[in-house]
Amino acid sequence: MSSTVTEIDSTSGNPTEKYKSRRRIAREFALQGIYQWQVAGGSAGFIEQQLRESDGFKHVDDKHFVHVLHGVLQHAEELEKIILPHLDRALTELSPVESAILLLSTFELIHNPEIPYRAIINEAIELARTYGGSDGYKYVNGVLDKLAVQLRPVEAAMPRTVKHRP
Repeated sequence: MSSTVTEIDSTSGNPTEKYKSRRRIAREFALQGIYQWQVAGGSAGFIEQQLRESDGFKHVDDKHFVHVLHGVLQHAEELEKIILPHLDRALTELSPVESAILLLSTFELIHNPEIPYRAIINEAIELARTYGGSDGYKYVNGVLDKLAVQLRPVEAAMPRTVKHRP
């Protein structure tokens, strides 16, 4: 299921319509909530309520949003310990956006085995391209590639299937 979302093109400044899955929109809102929690604090319930009042929230995969937002905030310390060995600097030295994306994606890698790890990484890259610094997506990709090998060793070791087009 997907929704049409109007965004402003960063190059031209013109509005464009994009199709986003409800789960992608849920990740975007969860990212906002994790970012808010990192920068300003607050309880998961309070942050969730604020986000529910936002424009566009009606397009969210509600179950995934609640699972990820509450899960990340509840397990943040544990997630940070898992991420830290794969960083070349302290987590606090990353931008809050990239840090939030790593927390969100690491949580999904651990707690959502039904989602292929490559899909989680691709979604994280898209979030980093949209909301992060200019090359932040490359850093996020590198860290998550290493985490996938650690957290999903069997899946990560499987050869990529090549789709042949007729």
